[in-house]
Amino acid sequence: MLRIATFNLENLGDADLAGRIAALRPRLLALRADVLCLQEVNGQKAGRQRVLSALAALFDGTPYAGYEIVSTLSADGDPADVHNLVVASRLPVRARSQLRHDLVERPSYHVATAVPAADGPGAVEWERPLLIVEIALPDGRTLNILNLHLRAPLAAPVAGQKLAPFAWRTTAGWAEGFFLAALKRAGQALEARLAVDRILDADPRALVVVAGDLNADAYEMPLRILRADPDDTGNPALADRALAAAEEAVPAAARFTVLHGGRRLLLDHLLVSAGLAERLVATEIANDGLADEAGAEGLAGAGGGSFHAPLVAAFDLPGAVGEADAAAAGIA
Repeated sequence: MLRIATFNLENLGDADLAGRIAALRPRLLALRADVLCLQEVNGQKAGRQRVLSALAALFDGTPYAGYEIVSTLSADGDPADVHNLVVASRLPVRARSQLRHDLVERPSYHVATAVPAADGPGAVEWERPLLIVEIALPDGRTLNILNLHLRAPLAAPVAGQKLAPFAWRTTAGWAEGFFLAALKRAGQALEARLAVDRILDADPRALVVVAGDLNADAYEMPLRILRADPDDTGNPALADRALAAAEEAVPAAARFTVLHGGRRLLLDHLLVSAGLAERLVATEIANDGLADEAGAEGLAGAGGGSFHAPLVAAFDLPGAVGEADAAAAGIA
């Protein structure tokens, strides 16, 4: 079995690192993941460089310490100071890349409510790249991992329309900021969907996983863009291009990764191509004891862990390292 997991670590960095390690490490170990997709891993200064020392401390003394680590990089070639995407793999990494407006141009938009008024249209940019990692399976095939973190559904800034970080001057300004956030989130999803299609163009039976915090529930626009379900495309001939949601194997009552004001939300996802969906064995969402993020004052309200629950799926892949080998590695 090959186990693939996704987990938003929520600003893993220097702040209360010992407490966060104590809360997060048992949850990571319980996943027994062969491939681990992480979001919100912050970088730390080491001389003139930024490194992922907080993540290394979290992994220290666990099987993950021996995994290959691939992260998104900023323009200077180092991890960014905040919100890096990371893929940790027990299996060899063949290649890595990242996309941010490489397949989708920056949309041009003229803000209507800016104060003072905008001179003309400007570019709308995504905040984060998506990370693509190609992993070598023991039978020679490639596992394609797309790790992404979509824009949160919080209104984007509009010039002259904010009173405070979370307070708006007018409803019109807030509404336009919310529209801009939706545009960014949908645009990121579109770029990821185009990347998936490129992989499937080369090999219609490719093994593809889109993992991460998508900040959208199952039937919201970003998920529909990514999944390309035949009910949406209207073309059964495109069914092999659709992505299946591995989390749908979890009973409906337990199918949530975030609690907000008592509402159960499924914001974290593992979407898989047809060639991988047929090998899905089981899916788990580790949401027992998940803290409600609404009204909580920082991560102390989550016991130092995360307000997101990790999601893990097991796949039967011939030639993958078996359970005996996993046990020997200390992850079974």
